[in-house]
Amino acid sequence: MSNLPKKNELGFFEIRLESIGGLGANLAGKMLAEAGVLGLGLNGSNFSSYGSEKKGSPVKAFVRYCDPDVEIRDHSPIEQPHVVGVFHEALYKTVNVVSGLPADGIVLVNSTRDFDSVREDLKLDYGRLAIVDAMKIAHEEKTKVNTAMLGAMYRILDFLDPEEMRNVIRKTFEKKYPHLVEPNIRTFDRGYNEVEFKTYELPENAQGKEFTRPQPMLGYLTQELGGVITAQANSILKDLSGSRQGFLPAFEQEKCINCAACDTVCPDFCFVWEEGEDKRGRKQMFLSGVDYQYCKGCLKCVDACPVSALTDMSETIGYAEANRVAQKFPYVAGGRN
Repeated sequence: MSNLPKKNELGFFEIRLESIGGLGANLAGKMLAEAGVLGLGLNGSNFSSYGSEKKGSPVKAFVRYCDPDVEIRDHSPIEQPHVVGVFHEALYKTVNVVSGLPADGIVLVNSTRDFDSVREDLKLDYGRLAIVDAMKIAHEEKTKVNTAMLGAMYRILDFLDPEEMRNVIRKTFEKKYPHLVEPNIRTFDRGYNEVEFKTYELPENAQGKEFTRPQPMLGYLTQELGGVITAQANSILKDLSGSRQGFLPAFEQEKCINCAACDTVCPDFCFVWEEGEDKRGRKQMFLSGVDYQYCKGCLKCVDACPVSALTDMSETIGYAEANRVAQKFPYVAGGRN
């Protein structure tokens, strides 16, 4: 008798992990597949999809399980997963994380918010929603989000054996990083115990989410002659907030001495300056605030600040928007400030 709770037409139970580079989704996918194969004797496969392979860029990890007598010959990206794990909430802004999810699918989200708020952002009509504060767990245990998410995932995938994942964690870390074995097992256990669920009633004839594959604006049929890209360079227009991993710098202007040490180490356009006069009437540039649109949460500015005018804080919903001081690039913005 099969251990798998559901199967698609090819006999697969499929999982898709949606994340950003740096949170360990690729490793989580490998460990999840390995534990299913070693623990239950299932056939399994894992692979990931990522672009520039840098911290903060979108990442997808795919896991397929099937019964031992079924061969896995399909290595295409998973378009209709039974379970989706969302490692970073900011992905909602740029990625349709629930694309292809069936009506009775399960979504696990790393979040501190309530179920209805997350459901509204996901545009999830029905199905099962699970929430765990994986960032808090990882911060307190000094580990990464991935093992907390794995713990929560194992609570969802109750056909898997948690003890087998603990063995995989030991095997993964004990040679190179033996000091990380016990913290990661604690992180896994906390994710397993602290995840919460809510089920939204499934009406009759409920339809799942249609899978959509993003298409480039300019392809071989629509590209200008000569391969000219008509859009201007867009680094200034990008919102980099999706790269933050739960922390950002908080600015206290009363403590600031306008030394520009923060701006010297900042890799982007985070710090906004305005011309003014000091107490003696001399011209000087004064730091007016942080433009969180460009802040990736690297916290180099916090380390560089000599007077603690910048301190690290756990990001809360709405803080960046409420405290942002916007840069002014009038030429790029078409004459607008």
